[in-house]
Amino acid sequence: MTLQGALRGGLGLVLATGLMGCELLMPPVAPPVDTQVNEPPLPPMPVVVPPSQASRDLARYYTRLQNDLLTQGLLRGDGGGPDTPFTDTILARNFVRIALFNEYRDDSDFTRPQATVSKLRRWTQPIRMSVEFGQTVPLDQRAQDTASVSAYAARLSRLSNVPITLTDENPNFRVLFLGEDDRRAYGDRLRELIPTISDATVRTFVNLPRDQLCVVIGTFAPGRSSYTKAIAMIRAEHPNLMRTACIHEELAQGMGLANDSPDARPSIFNDDEEFALLTRHDELLLQMLYDPRLETGMDPATAAPIARAIARDYLGGAS
Repeated sequence: MTLQGALRGGLGLVLATGLMGCELLMPPVAPPVDTQVNEPPLPPMPVVVPPSQASRDLARYYTRLQNDLLTQGLLRGDGGGPDTPFTDTILARNFVRIALFNEYRDDSDFTRPQATVSKLRRWTQPIRMSVEFGQTVPLDQRAQDTASVSAYAARLSRLSNVPITLTDENPNFRVLFLGEDDRRAYGDRLRELIPTISDATVRTFVNLPRDQLCVVIGTFAPGRSSYTKAIAMIRAEHPNLMRTACIHEELAQGMGLANDSPDARPSIFNDDEEFALLTRHDELLLQMLYDPRLETGMDPATAAPIARAIARDYLGGAS
């Protein structure tokens, strides 16, 4: 919108009165000047493409799956309670299993979890997080997911003391919401973002099995244990709660809590799907990971006794 000729028709006159012989003269008004204010153009509306039949079928499947899990009392959002007690010993043991092992090999095809020993990995630089959507994602869903990521990123930042900013400028942690059609066309883009990614990982990302609900990929400089990039992918076909659950798990795993454990409870780092949202136990794991008493690159043997001491401090020695 432009504003042009805004001063045209202004009062450029002399007002005279005959009241009591007085004359009131208004100061002369400068001739009107044409002005033009150029407002920045509105950004183009995002393109939304109707999903394929395969994508719609997946959406129905995941809606049924979410309903089934809720019927079984799973996908809890209460963070744990009296029925899920844990001690400092349990917390330290779970920390070692979750933070010092990888769920998959670096060249994994994600078809089968294979825990491997890892060094302590975490971010040592600020995170610039972007939220990106495939063209099949509806606009209202994009707004909801952006708000969810923003709120959760702020929570992760408070717990870890790692600065996290949502930005599209040179992001180093991308959160992708992709429908089936979007993801199948994403292989070249994935190679562009992570040039060192294995062909097996790209193939599996593009042809992700239905039971793989979401995934995160982290990268490091050669011989280092500090994250340089991360990409989380969340299926756009998931219903609301399952998308939120994926946000919670994949972003926390992308912070360095890379493994799952069947013994971790109450925790989202457990494939039993009991908990959908980050629990108090998981918050403590994240705080431990970024506790300055631990160092990036520590091996499990070195980190484990320090983790036990930190857990005792956090829980007051409730072993």
